[in-house]
Amino acid sequence: MSYKKKQLILRKELKFSMRNKKTIAIIEIILTLVILLINVIFFSSKETDWVKYVSFGLYVLAYLIIGGRILIKAIKNILKGRVFDEFFLMSLATIVAFILQDYLEGVAVMLFYQIGELFQTIAVEKSRKSIQSLMEIAPNHAFRIKEDQSIEEIDVDEVRMDDVLLIKAGEKIPVDGIILDGSSTLDTSSLTGESLPLEVNKGDSVLSGNINLNGVLTMKATKVYEESTIYKILNLIEEAAESKGKTEQFITRFSKIYTPSVVLLAILVALVPPLFTGFNFSFWIYRALSFLVISCPCALVISIPLSFFSGMGNLSRKGILIKGGVHLENLAKAKTFFFDKTGTLTKGKFKVSSVHVMKNEDLFYSLLISMEKLSTHPLAKTIVASYPEVKEVQIQNEEEISGKGIKGYYLDEPVLVGNAKLLKEEGIEVIDQGDTIIHVAYHQEYLGYVLLEDEIKEDALITMDKLHRFGVQNLIMITGDKEEVAAKVSSALHLDAYYASLLPQDKLEIVQKEKEKGRKTCYLGDGINDAPTLAMSDVSISMGKNGSSLAIESSDIVLMDDHLNKASEALRIAKRTVFIAYFNIIFALIVKVLCMVLGGLGIGGIFVAIFADVGVMILCVLLSMSNLYLK
Repeated sequence: MSYKKKQLILRKELKFSMRNKKTIAIIEIILTLVILLINVIFFSSKETDWVKYVSFGLYVLAYLIIGGRILIKAIKNILKGRVFDEFFLMSLATIVAFILQDYLEGVAVMLFYQIGELFQTIAVEKSRKSIQSLMEIAPNHAFRIKEDQSIEEIDVDEVRMDDVLLIKAGEKIPVDGIILDGSSTLDTSSLTGESLPLEVNKGDSVLSGNINLNGVLTMKATKVYEESTIYKILNLIEEAAESKGKTEQFITRFSKIYTPSVVLLAILVALVPPLFTGFNFSFWIYRALSFLVISCPCALVISIPLSFFSGMGNLSRKGILIKGGVHLENLAKAKTFFFDKTGTLTKGKFKVSSVHVMKNEDLFYSLLISMEKLSTHPLAKTIVASYPEVKEVQIQNEEEISGKGIKGYYLDEPVLVGNAKLLKEEGIEVIDQGDTIIHVAYHQEYLGYVLLEDEIKEDALITMDKLHRFGVQNLIMITGDKEEVAAKVSSALHLDAYYASLLPQDKLEIVQKEKEKGRKTCYLGDGINDAPTLAMSDVSISMGKNGSSLAIESSDIVLMDDHLNKASEALRIAKRTVFIAYFNIIFALIVKVLCMVLGGLGIGGIFVAIFADVGVMILCVLLSMSNLYLK
């Protein structure tokens, strides 16, 4: 079964599971609320025995409906040897509440917990739905030319060696191969990070994942899908993803210490004082049970995840999707940010940055625009769009020379518009300053050149400044683009460092070395070549609008509109989320410890227990929910 088919099946199963989980939770909450309402209205104020029995029965029924799954999970964990977790303590505390005849409180603890779980399910489902909708734009097919010259559409994993494939304009190349016929320009930025389009002709090798920008190509498959470049990168992603440590939830780690501690203290409260106060065990056992009710960690169990879900919800409202609360914590702690260049720090679109005319300015512009209008190259379209008012001249016998430029004649004299290779072949000496220089020559005379540059995003510089202000120590660009291009972008954005001319495995090594220094890393990228590095980083951010589907699948956070300033906004919300979570932990524990001491001494009675349990929980939940709406 192909990778894409496996992913499709997993997504359908996940969607069904999430939908069922949400539906069951809603039904349980509604049923519990209805039963509690009936109990309070019709039975709570009456004192006859049969009414008390009915009321007690309704409380038990509500408790089993809303807390049954937690009880079952606690029992299963006990059988597996995991006794002291949050499910055990919640079950114990609520059962103790029933023993103390605080039936409503016992049900309420489970009800609040399940409401928190519902918020979690909805938040995660919303995030996954948005991400999955992006996956639908990814191509998963190929067009095979049969022996009778008819064309059939097949799944990409059905391509076989030596199959002849048709690649239409705008289509991704499905597997590695060789061009049999046609010439075109390929967008290789997703695979190599190189922003300049690549010219290909008959006999050239092409890699899977590149996009055919114009023209129609016929190619022979030299590899099957499982051996192609794109599949190898998929394997890199899986290996990198496996190297990520699975972060445990705080409450689970906390419960391993907290739960046995409070149970032991409750036993001591029940057994030790009676030895010195006349063996009045019943009195101290009651205090020990009250102690357990106070110790129930529902404020932590609910408010800690809820603070993260609220942070996720706030991010979602701003067009920032995150795949789990743990990634918020990792983002808040990240000290080194790595950036891809093309499509992340830059727009991935070229503009004319400067023009240098050596002689005859009017003729220079007329010949430049007249020739470029005859070209199908993406850079030619950029130049033409930059000078709509230039007066054109009549060009004759034009010829586009792939990978070099275009040649034609004006007034029976040769005109050359292209890179340095084209002019040198015609005997005109120019300085080769790179492929983004378009030279113009006429009648064997050099007229000048146009310099084109990939545009830096408008919000890139302010984003870098904000990240520094939010505590990020290192801003580093790692790109497959050329040294001179990378140096210029790095200088313009005040980056701390940059690495250029990198392959995907080189990026992995750089991120891995940074992680070995003990620093939390964050990587921002948008291309297929970024996917392994996205998976390797402690937390990763991809561009959702123009980024590759593979990068989106591999990342932890997705910026839906590709605005880079959303990265600094995500960091700000992540830091606030972690602050609220830790504030809740400290506040809840201080109040709990204080109230447990008072409860153990018999001071305050049930009012202290209610405040320590329900009161603290409500305060923590309100603070957690505020994270959803704070600007």
